[in-house]
Amino acid sequence: MTSIFDASGKNVPCTVIEAGPCVVTQIKTKENDGYEAIQLAFDEQKESRVNKPMKGHFARAKTTPKKVLAEFTRFEKGQRKGFGEVLTADIFIEGEYIDVVGTSKGKGFQGVVKRHGFAGVGQATHGQHNRLRAPGSLGASSWPSRVFKGMRMGGRTGGKRVKMINLQIMKLDPEKNIVVVKGSVPGPNGSYLILERWS
Repeated sequence: MTSIFDASGKNVPCTVIEAGPCVVTQIKTKENDGYEAIQLAFDEQKESRVNKPMKGHFARAKTTPKKVLAEFTRFEKGQRKGFGEVLTADIFIEGEYIDVVGTSKGKGFQGVVKRHGFAGVGQATHGQHNRLRAPGSLGASSWPSRVFKGMRMGGRTGGKRVKMINLQIMKLDPEKNIVVVKGSVPGPNGSYLILERWS
């Protein structure tokens, strides 16, 4: 992340994303696959780390092996790319709004205070022991004698697919394939993201 000054002089927090080049490695059709989609590949991969079927898949598209494959099922009219074509950051427009999909940072097993924002039981007075960050009562007694599904409790936190919607593109550098979006995006530095545009 970084920050830039907008037209009004306000300092805006932003995230810098490398958006390409992406190669169209497959075009799926209703006749062959049952649905329409295009498959994009991104980021170079060592040839020794790719199995033979995938080597053939990339060779058919006349490109080198890639690390990430993603499918897109929605297209703009007249904007659908052909097999083997390369998409770069110039498909975006400065000022437009996009959705960003990624995997959030995994935080492991966490308690209710960090996971759900509970306040804990209360102060450390009146003989309480070890209850500051406890969840308190779950509300179930002899009936129904079980814990309801979906009860907010401790558990694995983060590491889930997250979509941030309506992030504005503040800056665009088509030569370096860089897109600067307003605000934060899911995941750590260097993680892979999917950028979706709906305009």
